[in-house]
Amino acid sequence: MPIFIVDGHQVEFKPGQTIIEASRNAGISIPHFCWHPKLSISGNCRICLVEVEKMPKLVIACSTYASEGMVVHTKSEKTIDARNAVMEFILINHPLDCPICDEAGECKLQEYAYSHGKGESRFEEIKNRKEKRVQLGPHIKFDGERCISCSRCIRFSDEIAHANQLTFRNRGDKVTVTTFPGELFDNPYTLNTVDICPVGALTNNDFRFKSRVWEMSSTDSICIGCSRGCNTEMWVRNNEILRLTPRKNDEVNSAWMCDNGRLNTFKFVNAENRIDGTYLRFNGFLKKAELSSAINFTAKKIKEFKSNEIAFIGSAYATCEDNFVLAKFAKSLGVQNIDFPKHIALGDCDDILIMEDKTPNSFGAELVGVKPINNGNSFESIITNIESGKIKALYIIDEDIASISDKYEKNLTKLDLLVVHSSNENKTTALADVVFPSSTYAEKNGTFVNFNGRIQRIKPAVTTEEMDRALDGMNMSRWDKFGTKFDRWMQGRRVDAKSSWNILSMLSLHLNGKMKYDMAEEVFADIASSIEEFKGLDYDMVGSKGINLKIKESIKVK
Repeated sequence: MPIFIVDGHQVEFKPGQTIIEASRNAGISIPHFCWHPKLSISGNCRICLVEVEKMPKLVIACSTYASEGMVVHTKSEKTIDARNAVMEFILINHPLDCPICDEAGECKLQEYAYSHGKGESRFEEIKNRKEKRVQLGPHIKFDGERCISCSRCIRFSDEIAHANQLTFRNRGDKVTVTTFPGELFDNPYTLNTVDICPVGALTNNDFRFKSRVWEMSSTDSICIGCSRGCNTEMWVRNNEILRLTPRKNDEVNSAWMCDNGRLNTFKFVNAENRIDGTYLRFNGFLKKAELSSAINFTAKKIKEFKSNEIAFIGSAYATCEDNFVLAKFAKSLGVQNIDFPKHIALGDCDDILIMEDKTPNSFGAELVGVKPINNGNSFESIITNIESGKIKALYIIDEDIASISDKYEKNLTKLDLLVVHSSNENKTTALADVVFPSSTYAEKNGTFVNFNGRIQRIKPAVTTEEMDRALDGMNMSRWDKFGTKFDRWMQGRRVDAKSSWNILSMLSLHLNGKMKYDMAEEVFADIASSIEEFKGLDYDMVGSKGINLKIKESIKVK
């Protein structure tokens, strides 16, 4: 590969790479506002000015291509003076909003003012006033005074979201960002502009004024809004999820996620209708009970039915681990009626990220065995056989069957036994004889398989009482690396919930089964040893960005 010199270091580059790209790949940081690796080059902020030998003037690193033998200085006196001048110019009209700005702690302007600014201003006039708290669309507020006209939001709307809804209006120091006349900034990806805005000009209505970044912990996770499985970061304070942001993974979602996934896939975790403990039905009413009592009751009732009178319903919202143990449990009882409902929104998709399948793990659920065994009944047939009385007992994990249709709700009332694992109260739990509290995807370890056969990990971002009990028996020095963030992570409300695989494992032991798992890793090891597509994998191999399974063409999700 060709080589050029940056601050005395030899840097390899690919032909066609700019100075800023090649330097970044080599670990050399050049300050920038308008440049973004996923957007076109605009070159209008000028903070990336560098000195290149044999060139008469300073050049901007974002649009100047690297060439063989080029010698670049990013820390020369000439470069630093120019950078300081650019920072002084940008800060002339910028308001002193840092104490009240949501971007504080994540703001490039704040960081560069400290590392590349003079620390003083010669500007003595009154700062230019612009519109504040402008509602650009349903989810975005715009503060014109904070905007530094980098154009990232405009380019994102045009190039990534394919919805050319934003533009600059006016000239000079009056320039501002606005929508085209008669337009709203309402495409499905608007909140990505909050992430890429280098200052606090664009803010998320949902997260606005809720927390500072240093008060939250962040955990790598996966979006459960559709079968794409976008990589995310889950931000938590006082054991409450406050926001989701996209995590870069070029194999899945690039650096983006949709607004629906960002806003509507975590609030049920913090909701008031969380099921906190186990419930049994007595005299027509659900009453709180000890987990051991519910396990004993359920095991006793299941023994009263023939295997062909029982059906199991898994879930594409549940992890591979939960679904695998459910399928294994059904097989141990000789039950062949097992399936899960599909949640397909026909036409609700695009060629960017959004998929018609609105669940994160339908492919994974099938791979680990949640499908009719031999001549067993499919989901629709199970519902029909409940209506006819052939199926008398139904075991459901993490699905609200009754809310799918009035017919399904009516059929569930005909059962002799309905056992439900659920994280939140719903129409199905209201009809259940036994309700087990299941952990959400934010409270457990596990894996999902997206539509493309890529297995990805989720990790606990908030704690449950079950996790607290486990931590009490551990050497807390193991957690020192979390520091104060972990202390905050431990505060706040915690529900009494368990992973579905854990509850099923306990129930199996009461029915002479041999399943005994203490950790999700043990369940995954069992999956890897018994299912061809998962052979040889473990959590470390899956890693933070996932890995493609070896899927046969005949079973790939269409």
